[in-house]
Amino acid sequence: MSWARQSGVFNLGDMPLSAGGVLRDAKLSWHSHGTLSPARDNVVVYPTSYSAQAPKLQWLLGPDGILDPTRWFVVQPDMFGNGLSSSPSNDPDYPALVTSWDNVRAQQRLLAEHFGIARVHCVYGWSMGAQQAYHWAAAFPGMVSRIIALCGSARTAVHNQVFLRSLMAVLESAPEYIGQGRFSAEPVASMRAFARIYASWALSQDFYRAGLHLAAEPDLESFLRNQWEARWGIRAAANLFAQAKCWDAGDIAAGGDLPQALAAIEAQVLLMPGETDLYFRVADNAAELPHLRHGTLTPIPSIWGHRAGNPMGNAQDTAFVKTHVRAFLEA
Repeated sequence: MSWARQSGVFNLGDMPLSAGGVLRDAKLSWHSHGTLSPARDNVVVYPTSYSAQAPKLQWLLGPDGILDPTRWFVVQPDMFGNGLSSSPSNDPDYPALVTSWDNVRAQQRLLAEHFGIARVHCVYGWSMGAQQAYHWAAAFPGMVSRIIALCGSARTAVHNQVFLRSLMAVLESAPEYIGQGRFSAEPVASMRAFARIYASWALSQDFYRAGLHLAAEPDLESFLRNQWEARWGIRAAANLFAQAKCWDAGDIAAGGDLPQALAAIEAQVLLMPGETDLYFRVADNAAELPHLRHGTLTPIPSIWGHRAGNPMGNAQDTAFVKTHVRAFLEA
């Protein structure tokens, strides 16, 4: 079954940033799916995640999918730094730090100025998309009815930051690194190391113990080369560096009182961490839950680690996420 689709680039002009500085001539790439209701009350915002571009995350859309575009008007904004919206790869003056605050403020302008939308039924996000969902609820408490945060947290945990800073250190050690998150050429050898570090974190110890990495590859080396090196090799290192800094800086309290920031959220919140996620642990969301006015914690029972929250090709986890997301959207 088909549904209406649109895409475009929204021009934001010169955009002041939360960490200081200005993103000059800022551009926000976007896709929409479905039809906006006459009352404009069926809007689901679906931001992208680390390195992802909107088309790669559209697998879960459909009448029988997790998000039904025949029921909801789904708007997919591309994060800054992903190569489609303003990014180091297309902007030589891209600032040192563009945060989730900046992303959601740009997305709110897209909805208001391009679509005439004043209220959002839900913000749905995985990983850095979940961080943006949390920032939406914090930045626009009267505008957002619900958020669904899959494998994400309100503040990037210290252990998560250790992982991110290890990735940034690998990129900074490349001979091609020229400082300020920039490179004279793509750092091929460093990106190979980057990919292999990522493979150790994105999937759980239980996933590897069960031998699931051998489902499509004959051995571990082929898995690392074909499933991870190939994936990261098509991304610009400067974009990955910029988005890692954004992830590292994720914090709805902006360095202040996190319980207070959580308590100020008016939206209903569905937290869906992966039981074996190494980035955003169930314990992170469990610590947030008591401070939320309207929070529900529903861990995904999966050995797929972080990937449980974006379970493309994983029927069991997809069914679990679909059941709980659809019920929450209609509640």
